[in-house]
Amino acid sequence: MTAPRRILIYGVHGAGKSTLAVRLAERLRLPWYPVDDLLWLPGWVEVPVAEQRARIEELCRRDTWILDGAYHGWRDVPLARADLVVALDYPRWRSFWWLLRRTLRRLGSGEVICNGNRESLGSVLSSESILVWHVTAFGRERRRMRAWQADRAGPPVLLFTSPAALDDWVAGLPTIDPRVPPAAGERRC
Repeated sequence: MTAPRRILIYGVHGAGKSTLAVRLAERLRLPWYPVDDLLWLPGWVEVPVAEQRARIEELCRRDTWILDGAYHGWRDVPLARADLVVALDYPRWRSFWWLLRRTLRRLGSGEVICNGNRESLGSVLSSESILVWHVTAFGRERRRMRAWQADRAGPPVLLFTSPAALDDWVAGLPTIDPRVPPAAGERRC
């Protein structure tokens, strides 16, 4: 298998998209662009969707990239350019548990997430909580990933239903020599 050069990682909140992006960036020596950094300004102010789309279009014109998500106003952009979609379709309980554990850790540590933002008790207990998003979006995201996998016209979709299967796939990918410099203008993880 030729190593993909443009990878979209997709899944429900808490499925491990960013963790996988880091692993793939290191293994394949591809630049990873954390989606949250592109979508949120300090103070949890959302970047306007038109600007989000412009940012994603600029990134997706590049020859190499990893994105750890795709959202409503611009999901079509990376799908049109991706060599591969890696879909994390784990059971609800698993991804919710990971999300809850991560959220509690961030609350306790005050960890900076993106652009200076942090989880807060108020955000976690609100109707806009990432935990609420997980519960309300889970079925929709699962149907979307499975539809992409069935659609032979789009990019190939590898749908993983277990972390062990994902680990096996990653282990089988070629390892790129870390001494190989990135292409001009590309950021590497």
